[in-house]
Order: sequence, then C-alpha cells, then structure tokens
Amino acid sequence: MKIVIFGVGLIGGSFALALKQAKVAKKIIGVGRTRASLDNAISLGVIDAIGDADAVTLNDADIVMLAMPVGQMGEVMARIAPHLGANTIVADAGSTKQDVVALAYQHLAAHLARFVPAHPIAGGEVSGASAARADLYRNKKVVITPLKENSLEAIKKIHGLWQACGAEVRE
Repeated sequence: MKIVIFGVGLIGGSFALALKQAKVAKKIIGVGRTRASLDNAISLGVIDAIGDADAVTLNDADIVMLAMPVGQMGEVMARIAPHLGANTIVADAGSTKQDVVALAYQHLAAHLARFVPAHPIAGGEVSGASAARADLYRNKKVVITPLKENSLEAIKKIHGLWQACGAEVRE
C-alpha cells in the first residue's frame, strides 16, 4: 500500500511509524512545508521518500493522510484535489471536525465518497518528526466521523489502518 502523509511530525510521523511496524505500508511518502523537516523524517526512518502535492506523488496513492494543523488543510485540499487517483482514499487526523468537513465539501467535493475524517485522541507537547513514536496511538481512542457520502470500503480501510496503529477505533 502506498501512503502519502502531509505533515510528518508527531501525529503524521507516528501514524507512519505505527503502519511500518505493523507491516501495512509498502511505501510511505512524506510531504511537508520544509525540506529540512522532510530530510529529518527520512533520516529517522519515519518516511521512505519525499513527495509533493502533485500527480506523480498522488495519482497512484492508496491513502493520503492529512496530518498538518487544521488551519493549513483548506490550502492543501485545494492543491491535492486535481491529482487524486480514482481510488485514493483521503483521511485527516485534525483536532477538529466541523471546519475540516466544511473544507472537504468545498475543496474535495468530487472525492467525498473517499474522504474519511477522523480524530485521534493522542498527542503531546512535542512536535516534529523526532517526536514521532510507533506506539503513540496504542490503546488510544480514534474517532472516525464518516460523511453520509463515504463509501463503506473507504470507512473500513481507514478503520483498519487506525486499528493497525493499535488504536481503539470508534465511530
């Protein structure tokens, strides 16, 4: 499975490490704001490669995880929308849902069947790829908040990924 993670700090980086530990991901590509943070994530083994919000990175991705601050999600959604593959599932790990869902309706309208919002109840006061831990989600709650437009397949896939991270998944 090819997974692209936007934001490879504590939340996204921990998602990546947990999926690597569970041997779920074939390749994890990181996308971020600075090359230095992405280089650090590669050196720490958090991601396998660096990508961008473009067709080369996104078109054949199985999963795209949005793990950046909620205030950046609208811009990122707008940038990725034209490049998402027909079967790519997009999820988020934002700390709020109402505004993220509104942004998805605005920017990912053609992809709503495959946009599955979620909220991991985990984190810490540290940030960056060096703060990422494979066990961050173990025995922590993750609340999936499906949209009425979501396909059952997309919901099940995101549910399974969070379970592979060790999380207790709720809807």
